[in-house]
Amino acid sequence: MAKVHNYSAGPCILPQEVIKEAADAVLNFDGLDLSLLEISHRSSNFVSVVEEATSLVKELLEVPEGYSVCFMQGGASLGFLISAFNMIGDHKKSAYINTGTWSDKAIKEAHFVGDVEVVASSKESNFNYIPKGFDIPTDVDYLHYTSNNTIFGTQFKEIPTTSVPLVCDMSSDIFSKIIDISKFDLIYAGAQKNMGPAGATLYIVKDEVFKRNRIKIPTMLNIETHVKKESMFNTPPVFSIYVSMLNLRHLKSIGGVEAQQKINEEKASLLYAEIDRNPLFKGVAATEDRSTMNVTFVLTDESKQAKFDELWKAANISGIKGHRSVGGYRASMYNALPVSSVQVLVDVMKALETA
Repeated sequence: MAKVHNYSAGPCILPQEVIKEAADAVLNFDGLDLSLLEISHRSSNFVSVVEEATSLVKELLEVPEGYSVCFMQGGASLGFLISAFNMIGDHKKSAYINTGTWSDKAIKEAHFVGDVEVVASSKESNFNYIPKGFDIPTDVDYLHYTSNNTIFGTQFKEIPTTSVPLVCDMSSDIFSKIIDISKFDLIYAGAQKNMGPAGATLYIVKDEVFKRNRIKIPTMLNIETHVKKESMFNTPPVFSIYVSMLNLRHLKSIGGVEAQQKINEEKASLLYAEIDRNPLFKGVAATEDRSTMNVTFVLTDESKQAKFDELWKAANISGIKGHRSVGGYRASMYNALPVSSVQVLVDVMKALETA
């Protein structure tokens, strides 16, 4: 069978050895002659999975003392509301940076909890850049931003500097590069980009958050509920957490986040160099804000579209059609995508010049 070069924006590519080990566990987990899908989530076998997954998150991201890690459900979409409920305080007001569809949705959810001030936005340019040089008010309970924008292909290169608590949706670039966790009060991320399959949502929270004056929070939306029960308050998404654990083991085995960041930068440099060299293509995002995870580009000559589509499909490339909000093409290059797959796409782009 020919190799498929998977550029899916999410759920996305996972290492083949991780998928194989996960498949084996579905048939026979931990030598129990039972499927991972049918054992008790409170059994010692699965509790050890949650413990190892939590430990790997802390190790790989170098989570400092004074922070808690837990796994919840609902994806980042529920995280928009959970983060607002858990971070709103005396000011009853929050600040948001709007850089795309997902931050736009987070803003809408935050309105259910308190007043919202959008301190910066690139909406007027169809989110093709990251705003800079804006003021952050001090009379807010927190500042929220989305670190990477999967649809529009932009990414924050620096963590915003602020005196108020900082919240970040890192769903699409967590574990892809080194980050300073100590700068954040709350980080949340859906699993289905660089961590594992859809189902689990990772939360990293500064313990001080639980000591602040907060509004009354519904039990299931209160992060402290899940931290106290070590991700076991209710039945967790067992398969997603298990595969995430396997994937984090794999990440550790190749040298951790630092090694992965170098690979990701190599992939991004390779593809962006071809976009900039080849007169048939043009990047969508502002050059200084280009994402290493999601590369958005368009053809400069629409008459070439049918031929380009024919070429990349023949090369067994999958998942590069652009989002309807942007059009063109989007190459999502999450951790598990090898450099060799990026080279195949680059070769196809070069071939279009003489096709």
